[in-house]
This record gives sequence, C-alpha cells and structure tokens, in this order.
Amino acid sequence: MGTINFLIPNGLSPEAVRELERACVTGGPDNMPWPTQVRLESNQLVVSRDVDESGCLAVPWDINGAGRVMSASATLMERDLPYHFQIELARGKVNQLRCQASDWRSGGLQMPPELQQKIREASLTFGRAATQMPSEQAIEQAQAALNLGYRTAEELVRVYIDQVFQVRHQRQPRLDTTLGCRLGSALPEGEAAASVAKFSNSVFLPLAWKDIEPAEASYSWEPHDAMLDWAESQGLPVSAGPLIDFSPNQLPKWLWLWERDLHSIASFMCDYVETAVKRYHGRIRSWQLTAASNSANVLSLGEDELLWLTVRLAEAARQIDSGLELVVGLAQPWGDYMAMEDRTHSPFIFADTLIRAGLNLAAVDLEWVMGPSPHGSYCRDALEASRLLDLYALLGVPLQVTLGYPSSAENDDNADPDLAVTAGHWHGGYTPDVQAEWATAFGALALCKPYVRGVHWTHLSDAQAHQFPNCGLVDAGGKPKPALESLRQLREQHLH
Repeated sequence: MGTINFLIPNGLSPEAVRELERACVTGGPDNMPWPTQVRLESNQLVVSRDVDESGCLAVPWDINGAGRVMSASATLMERDLPYHFQIELARGKVNQLRCQASDWRSGGLQMPPELQQKIREASLTFGRAATQMPSEQAIEQAQAALNLGYRTAEELVRVYIDQVFQVRHQRQPRLDTTLGCRLGSALPEGEAAASVAKFSNSVFLPLAWKDIEPAEASYSWEPHDAMLDWAESQGLPVSAGPLIDFSPNQLPKWLWLWERDLHSIASFMCDYVETAVKRYHGRIRSWQLTAASNSANVLSLGEDELLWLTVRLAEAARQIDSGLELVVGLAQPWGDYMAMEDRTHSPFIFADTLIRAGLNLAAVDLEWVMGPSPHGSYCRDALEASRLLDLYALLGVPLQVTLGYPSSAENDDNADPDLAVTAGHWHGGYTPDVQAEWATAFGALALCKPYVRGVHWTHLSDAQAHQFPNCGLVDAGGKPKPALESLRQLREQHLH
C-alpha cells in the first residue's frame, strides 16, 4: 500500500481537522483522485492507497482571499520522511501558477509587468520557505506563498479572460455562445420573467423524468408545454434536459421496484426518452440526455452498465430523429467521488469511452456546481477550473458548462434533502454578493473559451423544487439575486 505522511500545523480547529479527512491522492494522465484512506495521527496527516505510485495530495485548505478551496501539491514520491504540509501545498500552487503563465505567454498572452512581478514574488516567497525549513518562519512563509499564489493566479486568469475576449471580438463583435438557465416547474412571473429575457439568449426546459412520469405510464406534460410556449413567445431558443438524471432523488420512485433488472430499467428509460423527443419533435433540436451517469451509484448499476445505458438512450433518441443534437452531462468533473469509491472510469475516461463508441455527441456538459455536498464539487479557484476545461477540450467535441453556486448555506426546503452546502467556500462564503462575484468569474471564464458552445445556470428560482440548495438566480420570495445581473452584464458585453 502506498502511504505518504505530512506534518500538519498544531492547533487546527475541529472544523479544519474534519475537512482534512476529505484529502485524497490524485494522479494519472487526467490527474483524477484514487480511493484514499486518510488518518490523522498526532500532528501528521497520513494518506494511503492501494497502488505504489507517486501522486499529488489534494486537500481542502483555507487560503486568505481565496476561501476554503481544494488545494493540491506537486507530484510527490512515497518516502519514510514526512513532507511538510504547507510547504508542499505552496510548491504545488506556485508551480501551477508559473507553468500556466508560461504556457499562456508562449501562446501570445501579453503579461503586464506588475503581474510578472507578483509571480516572481510568489516564487521567491516559496523559495524562502523551502530554504528555512525546519522552522516556524518557514511555515509562515509557506502560507504566505500559498496565499500570494492564489491571489496571483486569480489575477492571471482575469488577464487571460480579458485578452481572449479581445481577440475573439476582433473577429466577431458578438459571440454565438449561448447563455441561459434551466427553467423550473412553473412559468416565471414578475421580475423573474422580465429578467430571464434580459440575461438569456437561450433557456433549458428541464423535463425531469420524476416530475413528468410520477407513476408508471402516467404522464404530466402540461406545465412543460406551457413553459415551452412561454419561451417561444419570448423568442428564446430552447434546449431540453437532462431527460435522465441519475442522481438518486431525481429518478421516479417507482423505478426502484426494478432495481437490479437492467433490461427493464433500460426499457423504461428509453421509452421515456422516445416519448419526450416525439412530443417536442420539430420544436426542440438540442437535448441533454443524461446527467451524472458517470458518478451514479443507483439501482445497483455498475459502471459498464451505466455506459451501456447512456449509449442506449442516445440510440433511442436518434431513432426518432437522426439529426438531433445530443449532449451527455458529467457530474463532479474533477472526480471528487472517486476518492471514496473504487472506479475504473474517471469522468474524463467515461466521456472518452462514449465518444469512442461513436455517439457523435454535439457537446459534453460539465457540471460546475460548487459547494453542495455530496453530489456537487468542492470549491476550486478559477485557474484550476480553466485547466479542467482545457483537459476536457482534448476530447475533441464542444463543451457546455452548467454553473451553480449557493447564495446561502442555510437549509433549503425546496432542494434535494440529501444535499447540504458543506463543500468548502469561495472567497467570503455563501452570500448573494459572493454568488454574483462567482457567477462573473466562472461565467466569464467558461464563455471566453472558444470550444465552449454554451453556459447555463443550474436553475432559475429557489421558490420551485430544485436539486442544488440556494443556487437559484431568483430567491424563494421571487426577487432576483445579484448573480442574475452579473450574467446579464456578461451577455451585454460579449454575446448576441
């Protein structure tokens, strides 16, 4: 068994200690997590996995100015001597910052002198930490290098976004990228309805299976018919889906009677997909078939069965219309769930396998919903998000991004009861203003990438039933949140 030890600071709060238990080792060509056993022994963090290979430590840590985010070391070999925790996190971030800056500069990024100086200062601060070990001053310098590395990385991403938009706008003053949100179970009203048309140039009709077929063979289409009529009356192009969300509480309850019966499960799912596509044939061309099939742990289905089901669903839709645009959604694209489960396919490999199977996908949707746990992603910074997009771009198909960040950590009675806002936090925590800042930062990052064809928010209103707690653009009282205005400004600046 491969084991790596880290010396951790004394006097950590109980909350910080609990977060360390989320640590894992990442590796491989896509740098995804391995199933990791974590122990805290006195002042040491001990991480173990079943393979004897080098890897990176990924662990939540509080970064001044960045929030409580998933941080990562550089690649480490196994050894008897323990590593110093903050030294290795600082080494990892400074190395990531310098490498990304060099890559973007070689691609034509114009680096402001003050930004170059900050990158140099982060490197020098880390150098002082590394050369002063072991001492208290070294740990302080390491944390300072870590803080400076994250602040500078955020500034680097902003410079990158601005310059990419400038280049793209020279060719196309208004980009064709879609920006919108997933509508709810009822028609938008009042301020919410007016706001949708202002920030969206497209919308998603959810068509959640559990809502449309709450009892076997008993369908309820009327609310969704009305939603589609409303969207068309607003002149908004409509996409639909996900049709099958493999999250446990997003499937019809009656389907669990058929647990372990793969043939029957496939028959029911394909029948629903065919029925939905037939009903809206000619009105909706783009369909997100699935969400979370890469990470699902439902109905006693294995990974290969989930892959097979995803392919079957695509075949069922194309039997109705071979020209449909089909999208497959990936939940937790950083592979958070893999740290706790023994999986053969990472999210990246799952998507690659589907593409190699000849599905001819119009896009792969990456679910960037940070904060909710256990089915969301732990919070990351924008540089890590950019690197993730570039990884998935290697698949050779366009990408879509589903965005979501909570405006509050309080209980949300209309959300999935199994989810809570506990997966770190970005910047100042969970407030409407921070949600708006997050929407601007991560929305602009996704929109600037040429291979991203669409960006949409996970749901419109917290007043209606939804999956992720407090992530709506409209609060439970029907009032638009500041994040909605942030998205409107992004559209006004960059999109049709």
